[in-house]
Amino acid sequence: MKYKLTVISLALILAVIMTGCSHGSVSVEFTCDEFTKSQHITHDVSATAGDEIEITLCSNPTTGFKWGEVQISDPSVLKLVNREFIAPDSQGASPKLGTSGSEVFTFKVVGSGRSTAKFEYSQPWEGGEKGAWSYTLSVGAN
Repeated sequence: MKYKLTVISLALILAVIMTGCSHGSVSVEFTCDEFTKSQHITHDVSATAGDEIEITLCSNPTTGFKWGEVQISDPSVLKLVNREFIAPDSQGASPKLGTSGSEVFTFKVVGSGRSTAKFEYSQPWEGGEKGAWSYTLSVGAN
């Protein structure tokens, strides 16, 4: 019994040490239903330099809407490192027209301070609907 307690104690100590040495990640997702209820969403995140932040937003390019270029207020704090569209799960068949997928944005926290990333979901052509949805990510990094 004493041996088990020692092994468990050592495992817990090691887990705490490893957690302190590693960088974290934050993942959040906002569905089409959430944007339908509130077209303009703001989200605050606390992070540390080295962390990654993954934002998944509903996207449906078959409607002509898309997320525009991300506007980052302070690139010395926050950097966009990847952007990827994920098609709807079609289970081997072609997705139905009008089915929404997701757009995944991955950011790296590169310094301390505060930065915002602003997203706008619009029809990009002249005369298209602008700012139907917006998402603002506010990052406080230390």
